[in-house]
Amino acid sequence: MPRILSISGLRATAGDGLDPAFLTEFASAVGTLAEQGTVVIARDGRSSGEMVRHAVLAGLTATGCRVIDAGIATTPTVGVLVQHLQAAGGLQMTASHNPSEWNGLKPFNTGGGVYNQEEGKQLLELLESRNFNYVPWDQMGTVETLEDAAAPHRERVHKLVDGNAIRDRKFKVVLDCNHGSGAVSGPTILRELGCEVIVLGETPDGRFAHTPEPLAENLTSLCDAVREHGADIGFAQDPDADRLAIVDERGEYIGEELTLALAVDYVLPKTPGPIVVNGSTSRVTADLAARYQCEFHRSHVGEANVVTRMKEVNAIIGGEGNGGVIEPQVGFVRDSFVSMAYVLAGLAQRGGTLSEWVATIPNYAIVKAKLTCPREKVGKAVEVLQNHYADAQATSGDGLRLDWDDRWVQVRASNTEPVIRVIAEAPEQAAAAALCEDAMLQIRNNVPV
Repeated sequence: MPRILSISGLRATAGDGLDPAFLTEFASAVGTLAEQGTVVIARDGRSSGEMVRHAVLAGLTATGCRVIDAGIATTPTVGVLVQHLQAAGGLQMTASHNPSEWNGLKPFNTGGGVYNQEEGKQLLELLESRNFNYVPWDQMGTVETLEDAAAPHRERVHKLVDGNAIRDRKFKVVLDCNHGSGAVSGPTILRELGCEVIVLGETPDGRFAHTPEPLAENLTSLCDAVREHGADIGFAQDPDADRLAIVDERGEYIGEELTLALAVDYVLPKTPGPIVVNGSTSRVTADLAARYQCEFHRSHVGEANVVTRMKEVNAIIGGEGNGGVIEPQVGFVRDSFVSMAYVLAGLAQRGGTLSEWVATIPNYAIVKAKLTCPREKVGKAVEVLQNHYADAQATSGDGLRLDWDDRWVQVRASNTEPVIRVIAEAPEQAAAAALCEDAMLQIRNNVPV
């Protein structure tokens, strides 16, 4: 399988694209852009992590960088550390929700966010030209290890909420770290908030107990554990802990889309302001923004695009519907720690159960599918759907999004696969599924692949 390389970073499988030579070149490009400054690195615990780490260290030290090694740590922790240490950049070794055989590299800019489009373009150009700034022997970089790397991250999260109010509730929480990097400090932050914590997959070794993407079909063990232990809530992190899915006190999966919605419902009444989500995120966040008379904005899909738009409008909060909340007070990175703190704070403030809170939030059904399709055919698919759904409000620029009063469908090219992603949302599951299927039918019948 070929390596996946984009402005967002690198993903590949060990022994097939994830080779030391290319990893060193990627790190050399990051080090060149850092101009011999400080670079924070961390990894998510996969068995290939040590190999990746050594290759990365070779590239960064060869370009004269001072490397701060945070060990096994979450992606949002790297973003916080880049800010906290005023570093020139960062590099997280992770393949996010991909299976164990995968690994990758996610670069961070000096602001502690993932590379934006221009920074990613510069990185790709350097990889193409191989014009790396390798330094002479007397300017080689150094490596330092960091103890309790997540401490500055946890401190920022604690400042967001009333910890005493949460501690008073004495929540019982099941946390499914699934052997990812969230196990390093996820249980700690919950215990610091006075929670009784039952941890699933507490060893961060990348040997995932279930398929790592935090979707309903992969979290049956978490649902069972919540019921077995009589817990108030269940949390599931992906391997690098930038996404969070939630299970209510009945052991029912409430969906990734509601992670951001719950955080927004807690934040906006206290601190009204603009909110930004991407074009594939549920309209529930738009409804909540309207409820609290706050500005609502959509960006193109991609964490960097959301962050860029958040900065443009000075957003209070933002994120993506895959369970990724972005809180500027902590960092411009999706952050499962922020999500957990806000949901617990909301429960402490409101009283009652999570299912009762969810019942007060607008409810939609969202269906996600994909079709194999070369990128160059996406334009034709967009044209076909725009003509077929002429009565819809069309928004182009990131594929095509078509909106009606109570439903929408989006088609866009994947950033990581030769596929078209098709996403539909409606008030009921059957209507969303029918809209998604009809859109795919129009593409199959009218777009030659």
